[in-house]
Parts: sequence; C-alpha cells; structure tokens
Amino acid sequence: MAKIYKTISGDTWDKIAYNELGSEYYATELMNENRDKVEYMIFPAGIELKIPEISNTDGDLDESYPEWRAILNG
Repeated sequence: MAKIYKTISGDTWDKIAYNELGSEYYATELMNENRDKVEYMIFPAGIELKIPEISNTDGDLDESYPEWRAILNG
C-alpha cells in the first residue's frame, strides 16, 4: 500500500522529499508519482501526495543539481 502524505502550508517538493524520502534529490520521483499536483510549487495545507517507494538503498544517490530545478531555472 502506498504511503500518503498530507501537506502542511508552505511545504515544497524538495522539503517533502527530504523529510519523507531522506533527500531533496528524490523530488523528481515524488513529482512523477503525483503528476496531477505539479502545478504546486508551494503547497497549501491538506493536499494528499503519494510517497513513492525508493529502491536506491546502496547509497549512490546522484547528488548533482536536481533535474526539476534545472528545468525551472531555465
């Protein structure tokens, strides 16, 4: 069963990824799991998001600039 997270006013994709998945670099995976919510950059309270299961447990997370931030910054 997928984990559900209910947003708090002021939440952002990278903050939720950090708190729920352990790294802000998982924001892309979080956004992909919740494509119907990508219009939000800063969340109001009460939006339900599905938290994806992350299979990268070997510690080799790509620490480069997150793809979604690069797209937003042009």
